[in-house]
Amino acid sequence: MDNNTSNPKKAKELRKVVMASVIGATIEWYDFFLYGVVAGIVFSKLYFPGGDPLVSTMLAYGTFAVGFLSRPIGGVIFGHFGDKIGRKSMLVMTLMIMGISTFLIGVLPTYDHIGYWAPGLLLFLRVLQGIGLGGEWGGAVLMAYEYAPPKERGFYASLPQIGLAIGLCLASGVVAILSYTLTDTQFLSWGWRVAFILSAALVFIGMWIRLNVMETPEFQAVKEKNAETQIPFFDLLKRYPGNVLKGMGARYIDGVFFNIFGVFSITYLTNTIKIDRTEALMGVMASAVVMCFCIPFFGRLSDRIGRSKVFFWGSLITGLSSIPAFWIMLNHADNPLLLWCSVIIPLGVLYSAVYGPEAALFCDLFDAKVRYTGISFVYQFSGIFASGLTPIIATYLLKTGNGEPWHIVGYILFASLVSAVSVAMIGKGGSQPDVHMKTAHAR
Repeated sequence: MDNNTSNPKKAKELRKVVMASVIGATIEWYDFFLYGVVAGIVFSKLYFPGGDPLVSTMLAYGTFAVGFLSRPIGGVIFGHFGDKIGRKSMLVMTLMIMGISTFLIGVLPTYDHIGYWAPGLLLFLRVLQGIGLGGEWGGAVLMAYEYAPPKERGFYASLPQIGLAIGLCLASGVVAILSYTLTDTQFLSWGWRVAFILSAALVFIGMWIRLNVMETPEFQAVKEKNAETQIPFFDLLKRYPGNVLKGMGARYIDGVFFNIFGVFSITYLTNTIKIDRTEALMGVMASAVVMCFCIPFFGRLSDRIGRSKVFFWGSLITGLSSIPAFWIMLNHADNPLLLWCSVIIPLGVLYSAVYGPEAALFCDLFDAKVRYTGISFVYQFSGIFASGLTPIIATYLLKTGNGEPWHIVGYILFASLVSAVSVAMIGKGGSQPDVHMKTAHAR
């Protein structure tokens, strides 16, 4: 039996691959979430000025959503070439696209300087960000998943997922530090740009690491047998239509919950609850730190008791946690400890039960010939409605609820039920780790 962790050479290569995946994913998510963190507090004022703050905020979140609309395009494009040419080369390209577009956002003139060109160019750069991340996630996850021993794939595939938490931590942390050290005028004038320009340095580090890893053994085996499919996307839809739909349904609570607690909550706490902006950002950053430890825990748990079981209960419990969380935000805004707990426990701890096993759960759904395309399409296409539209939907539901969050909570509960039902169907379809491991040895 081939066990990568018992062979020193393979174990060293696995560590290098995991490090490259985590660092690359961190940079990509930092860039992507940085936009979301500042959308409601900066872009709504500088790029979408207007008489109604609600309209300006929704327009800013509209460009945030466009990044999710373009992610499936990146997923299909890079998934196609990742399944035909290789995982590694696509990851280098996605990192370059994301880094350049993020840097350019940091130097983009505002509406006052170039008029309607400002929101137009911002929209274009957001599209590029989405395309880059669309190809990034699947490749980073696959590098770790396909290198890992079959019995530990849940754990190793969860490690690149930490990139989301670290990226969010860096994005909210950098903006929080700038917000704390600068006046509001300085922050809106130039301070927020520093966070975007910093991306250039991070990209150089990520590129150097990624260029020094090998292609995955599973894809090398496919290449040696000349077993690549002509058009992976068509092959995916022909052979795995049910798995694609079930995977997208399972993804629903992930996108909804994360973007309400990790993105929308900053604007909600700042504008509606009237919490200091720095305090709100620090709460989200603390959640991301906690998430870094919880994600691999639940990934490891999925190796032991099954991906579907962990994800099923994680979906339901995560959704239910929104009830006490928003009640605390609404009624105990004057208690910083309780307020932080209302974000940290749901987002940092409970959400990890969904996000930790998710990567391996999706990878288990497809074989190596279409796996890059499959997991990228499932994750990114479902992200349009599960993630990209969520801040807009939440803003609208807050207005219909006259400033109270209970319509938002209802939406979260609906998403959790959809995901729980979908993942239960995946479990019945035999996509558990033990079933997958039997076939893994035969490949």
